[in-house]
Amino acid sequence: MEKEILISDDEYETRCAVLEEGILNEIHIERKAVKPVLGNLYKGRVENVLPGMQVAFVDIGLERHAFLHISDLKYNNNGDEDGKSDDELPTLDMQSATPTKPRGGRGFPFLITDLISKNQELLVQVGKEPIGSKGARVTSNITLPGRYVVYLPNSSTIGVSRRIESATERDRLRDMAQNLKADVEGGFIIRTAAEGLSEEEFAAEIRYLINQWKQARERAKRKSAPSLVSRDVSFTNRIVRDMFTKEVKTLLIDSQSSYQETIDYVTSVMPSLKDRISLYNEDTTLFEAYGVEKELKKALSEKIWLKCGGHIIIQQTEAMVSIDVNTGRFVGQSDPDDTILSANLEAVEEVVRQIQLRDLGGIIVVDFIDMDEPAHRKQVFKLLQEALRKDKARTNILHFSDLGLVEMTRQRTRPSLSTLLTEQCPYCEGHGTVLSIETVAIGLFRAIKVAHLQTRQSKLRIIANDHIISHLNAQMSAKFRDLKRSLKLELTLEPDADLHLEDYRIFAANGEELFLN
Repeated sequence: MEKEILISDDEYETRCAVLEEGILNEIHIERKAVKPVLGNLYKGRVENVLPGMQVAFVDIGLERHAFLHISDLKYNNNGDEDGKSDDELPTLDMQSATPTKPRGGRGFPFLITDLISKNQELLVQVGKEPIGSKGARVTSNITLPGRYVVYLPNSSTIGVSRRIESATERDRLRDMAQNLKADVEGGFIIRTAAEGLSEEEFAAEIRYLINQWKQARERAKRKSAPSLVSRDVSFTNRIVRDMFTKEVKTLLIDSQSSYQETIDYVTSVMPSLKDRISLYNEDTTLFEAYGVEKELKKALSEKIWLKCGGHIIIQQTEAMVSIDVNTGRFVGQSDPDDTILSANLEAVEEVVRQIQLRDLGGIIVVDFIDMDEPAHRKQVFKLLQEALRKDKARTNILHFSDLGLVEMTRQRTRPSLSTLLTEQCPYCEGHGTVLSIETVAIGLFRAIKVAHLQTRQSKLRIIANDHIISHLNAQMSAKFRDLKRSLKLELTLEPDADLHLEDYRIFAANGEELFLN
């Protein structure tokens, strides 16, 4: 599948779009006014430890304290020295220290208070950016990513990317890493880009990452908590390092400075791909020329139309994301079961694309159109599994439930696209609805009655949104006349376009405010 990467850089933000066969699949945005923290190393101080929740809060120098769960702590689980590291966390030998009954719950043999204590200093890495009111999530299981390998200084793991399909190549890379294990500490995760890599290139990157780790530890020793120890590479270089593979045919950049930075980085790390990088300098903006701006607007809407005429509805809440598949205008040919299957199969590809594009995370529930045939369900589920294998984020997918729902979880490391680009509506306060004009008008009638009965004023002035005033003068003019007649009131209506649709104000003839909604 042909891929293209577009990087647009201006004085406000840097944006990266990933296109597959000309279709936008991923978008990454970094605002210039916000300093990124994902992947950074910090020397932090433990401010609070909550054994009942198995979490600690760590001051790393950001606006809010970082969140550290016991699962993100490194400790020794086999009696070796894998988890020990100078002045950091204590290493616990679980083979000899495990209580007969696990104290920590959920399979953890320890309470978090057995591992760390208040005011303790430790080296941590941000694994998830602050989202909303939540602080960053940190881990002491440090990972240092390179172009071809991720170095794990506190682990003995050797893993190979599942996207390398050849079993022979996977074994070759694993053996190569195993040979290096005799000379270096730590573990490795071999990335997809390492396919076909020579042992010399592999060893050179390992040496570079180990040296990077040694420098970080030395800086951490000299610094006092809380403080930044090391920052991840720039946004552009991170995109190139993690995403610029042999599958990418073109990398277009519309900024001269970013282009030169990328050329310098690629020349030193992957010179064979240098010819695929081009500077874009046309009159039409890069994102407009490739239809990215249009797709971004679609990615912020709830309804996405499918080519067949069906559509999907995506609703994001605090607790989960719900995705509903509908036939819409799609009526198929003759067999209703085949019609439903066809719509669901097309929806799978779009559902996965939207999940990646919007960077949706946490619990995701997909409600496909009901299928009576078990074989059809199996076919849709298999296609969903295959489509999700291309997703870089970790996913866990469950089979169809009795209600015909597919539940899944997806790793969340940064705010979703809607969280980044939108904010809560000041009118509906996030509910997505406001009171209807009819409802507001009826409420206004009742408020007028109350104001008259309490003050016995014979003249009142009403200020309301111009849509409400228009409705009173048109659809509810007869009821408005009846109200004035029954109360023997003289009412003056004044429209105010700046007033909230649900708000209105009632004044006496002398200007005294009698009612404010």
